[in-house]
Amino acid sequence: MRRRVVVTGMGVVNPMGHSVDELWEGLKNSRSGVAEITIFDAQQFPTRIAAEVKNWCISSVGEDAEAWKLRGRHSRFAAGAARQAVEASGVLDSIHDPTRFGVYLGSGEGGQDFAGFSQMMAAALKNEELDLAEFTRKGLELLDPAAELEQEPNMPAAYLAGMFNAQGPNCNCLTACAASSQAIGEATEIIRRGDADVMISGGAHSMIHHFGVTGFSLLTALSRSNDEPTKASRPFDRLRNGFVLGEGGAMVVLEELQRARARGAVIHGEVLGYGSTADAFRITDIHPDGRGAIGCMRMAIADAGLQPEQIDYVNAHGTSTTVNDKVETKACREVFGERAQSTPVSSTKSMMGHLIAAAGATEMIVCLKAIQDNLLPPTINYENPDPLCDLDYVPNQAREAECRHVLSNSFGFGGQNISLVVGQYSE
Repeated sequence: MRRRVVVTGMGVVNPMGHSVDELWEGLKNSRSGVAEITIFDAQQFPTRIAAEVKNWCISSVGEDAEAWKLRGRHSRFAAGAARQAVEASGVLDSIHDPTRFGVYLGSGEGGQDFAGFSQMMAAALKNEELDLAEFTRKGLELLDPAAELEQEPNMPAAYLAGMFNAQGPNCNCLTACAASSQAIGEATEIIRRGDADVMISGGAHSMIHHFGVTGFSLLTALSRSNDEPTKASRPFDRLRNGFVLGEGGAMVVLEELQRARARGAVIHGEVLGYGSTADAFRITDIHPDGRGAIGCMRMAIADAGLQPEQIDYVNAHGTSTTVNDKVETKACREVFGERAQSTPVSSTKSMMGHLIAAAGATEMIVCLKAIQDNLLPPTINYENPDPLCDLDYVPNQAREAECRHVLSNSFGFGGQNISLVVGQYSE
């Protein structure tokens, strides 16, 4: 009999707020965290909007800001969210064997030193040719090795291990937009099979920088609705024209059920099911039949021991791109059959943008709050129905509804597909 896994702590640093309560309050009230980019001067870019984390410092969770100043923006978000989750869980006092306490994240790469890179290029371009020796010399002069280390995606997981003396399994996966959902699924499996008792899991990412915005602009994936930032992310709407880049961190404390009960922990919900597939199709396109999405949704529901009709709500990947929303809708129709029209589906990316590697963990926390409050978060900016997207998207306003079992979807560039099923904890 496999061990049951519950959530005993949650934390976020997010464009909608700096705590789970602030995030949930914003979603309930249909607020948007999208505005003009302020992290760097984006005036020459075709997309000049994003969902930034604003007015937050790691000192707000008790960390020394000076010690973290050269660490990546994503690492700081990870630490802030993890500190909230761990302290809320109260788990540290019960850790007697730190090798049974691990970390599994889905975090992205660190930011780029664009100013330093520009100076290196300027120094190296002589007589219209690239002088690699001069490029290297300038780099050795300018770049800070501690900051460059932040390019390694495993750094946030390493920092969290040190912060909490988590000496057990320590992993990071970077499967694009599916990363933190996959991390939670894999961390759940580690506890289920008995290789650890407690895991910190989630993700953190920030791609709101010159190279990140350039890359997604070249892929024509970003919305260019610069004049109306709060309306730019419009999943499933007929006039959708791309996603809005977001950033942040989201962490949960996963714990074996009997252990959590023995110490009297507050249980926020249970991870019931995990599904993982690959489209095996194209790097940037979901398979037009939605085969990977269908497969991972069915796998997660079966892993939870449920039938599709027992899913009360779907938190969609819902990016606001033409192809994703159409194909995800098609996949939901296939999985839920006759009940597809009456199964609520919404995309909270309409409000907080797409947090890339951190998206899935954030959305799972949203699902747990939906279960706790019996309240479904809306898809805002849904104004123009699309005949190819014909489900119940909980348009524009949150909705009270009985919510016991929720499916959360995360589909990443490269064709990675992850679905998680979370549920109300029950004996």
